[in-house]
Amino acid sequence: MQHLILASSSPRRKELLTNLGITFDVSASTIEEIINPSHTPEEVVVSLASQKARDVAKQYPNSIVVGADTIVVKNTNILGKPKDEEEAFKMLSMLSGTTHHVLTGVALVKAGSVHSFYVDTEVTFWPLSKEDIKQYIQSKEPFDKAGSYGIQGLGAAFVKEIKGDYFSVVGLPVSTLIRELKKLGFKP
Repeated sequence: MQHLILASSSPRRKELLTNLGITFDVSASTIEEIINPSHTPEEVVVSLASQKARDVAKQYPNSIVVGADTIVVKNTNILGKPKDEEEAFKMLSMLSGTTHHVLTGVALVKAGSVHSFYVDTEVTFWPLSKEDIKQYIQSKEPFDKAGSYGIQGLGAAFVKEIKGDYFSVVGLPVSTLIRELKKLGFKP
């Protein structure tokens, strides 16, 4: 059976794969992510996932390596992880009362070949007061999350509606991933 390697140290991604009963190892990529400013958000998220997967695949040439990356997109602006409280406040204020997209790109590397895809999910926030945002920032939850929120944590209170794959917003579109892995001969 083909061995699976997750090229991510994300506790959320590890938990999602574990919950599916899949046996895998973790080997997080340490590359510096490069974003091409001329790329669309869809191209960016797939490129970032591919960079991570290719990096880790060098160490595991006989395994299937899974790389993933998640970004939040408001209009055409990519919202990554906030660098400080001020940036988190700006991002959450921008998302307040509006709809945005969460894109998760996934790259699967097997025997040097890369198979990649992305999943786009629409998320609508309730209007947020300044106090709501400040209180959430004090929880420290926004700081390791794209767009400054985690749908699976305290940030769930902000979400009015979701259209698409909830697990993709968490960080790994597991149902699509399973189908794509099967195409590569992996049997979960």
